[in-house]
Amino acid sequence: MTPDLPGWRHFSQGELDAAYNNTAAVARSAEILNSLTERSIKTRDRSAIALDLAYGAGKRQKIDLFACGHPNAPLLVFLHGGYWQRNAKDMFSVLAEGPLAHGFDVAMPGYTLAPEVALGRIVEECETAIRLLRVIGPAMNVAESRLIVSGWSAGGHLAARLSEMPEVDAALAISGIFDLEPIRHSYLQSALQLSAEEAHAQSPIHRIGQAGKPVTVIWGGAELPELQRQSRDYMAARQEARKPVGGGALAGEDHFTILAQLADPTSQVTGHLLALDSELQD
Repeated sequence: MTPDLPGWRHFSQGELDAAYNNTAAVARSAEILNSLTERSIKTRDRSAIALDLAYGAGKRQKIDLFACGHPNAPLLVFLHGGYWQRNAKDMFSVLAEGPLAHGFDVAMPGYTLAPEVALGRIVEECETAIRLLRVIGPAMNVAESRLIVSGWSAGGHLAARLSEMPEVDAALAISGIFDLEPIRHSYLQSALQLSAEEAHAQSPIHRIGQAGKPVTVIWGGAELPELQRQSRDYMAARQEARKPVGGGALAGEDHFTILAQLADPTSQVTGHLLALDSELQD
């Protein structure tokens, strides 16, 4: 399905750039990320069973693994955001805390950033990481059961895109990007250098026929309108195509506070993860 997208095409360049600038829109964004980074040190010390497990030769092609200690636990694979061009897996280790408390193991792969590689290559790296987890995970008592791929922002795009993999059972996309065409016309294009063909090919909203696994789409009710539209349109497209989808907006949450929720075992985001896993068991 190709959705009707008239709105952003009528933006000025400045309006379009502002419509996707989450950092500028949230005054506390740096503070929230810094707090998560500091808290992540303790999570790695307490719960990691493997750090920087290589899945390729690149310096960012590494995986951190966190174990809950339960046999045959489901695995959450979380992919960080940063518009495919910034941040690192180590900043987000604390987000494993919510899932770990409910009997999930958690894997956090890194990936090479743009502009060093193209977006298609980033997708391929993440696919390689997931395949490796399925192959070597059982020797480490992980990845033997259900595997849910998740991610925030650019990671939400990757989660939806990777839900097509046979190794993946479901996806939880948090504040994601599902149509890359407006990204291609924004300030983000200077690093991504997307062609029209690649933007279309890597947009989950144009791949719904290949993505039949359950997907939960959540976003903050206080996020930028364009980010909210991206998620609403993707949900609507999946519903129209009769593909399993759930989720919705979380009132009062912005692009960064919704991310921090995953560190809380009692949060709405963690609740969505549990509901998605329960759906897989029905």
